[in-house]
Amino acid sequence: MTRGTTLLHWMVAGVLSVALAGCVADRVQSRPGTTTTVILTRHADTDPGVGQLNATGRERARALADTMGDARITAIYSPDLERNLDTVRPLAGRLGIEITRTAGVSVFAADSIAREILDKHAGGVVLWVGNVSGNLQVIYRRLGGTGMGPVEYGDLYILTIPDSGPVGVVKKRYGPEP
Repeated sequence: MTRGTTLLHWMVAGVLSVALAGCVADRVQSRPGTTTTVILTRHADTDPGVGQLNATGRERARALADTMGDARITAIYSPDLERNLDTVRPLAGRLGIEITRTAGVSVFAADSIAREILDKHAGGVVLWVGNVSGNLQVIYRRLGGTGMGPVEYGDLYILTIPDSGPVGVVKKRYGPEP
């Protein structure tokens, strides 16, 4: 084997190990004596290239409020983007909860957001509305989810994070079907 081929093999192995690591859940736990629930969803429907909800998206946002209105939500987190905020405003208004806005969430900020949710809201029920472009998947994995997190409009993934043991994930749907 030539030196160039060996280097290429090491590079491919490195890329594959990083890619595989992205599919494996992080090991997370709620504070001792608590179980924290985090509900993840994508922002509601928009038209391509438009940052605002369309008519179906507004209907889905109302459906989210109807679906999650009795879920005992204690906090709502959203990137500071209109489509995300408009998705959770009906629910926040119904529950009287102020939306915790985060700056545009990068892979780097996901760790601190996941830690904040688990620290500040241990034992509570938190809703995170994210974007399919990346932050939703990163938050999902940082909170112990495996495989792909929510992708489609109306996906609702409920993570139950105990103080010991594996994270439970229940996948549901809400709102109008695509």
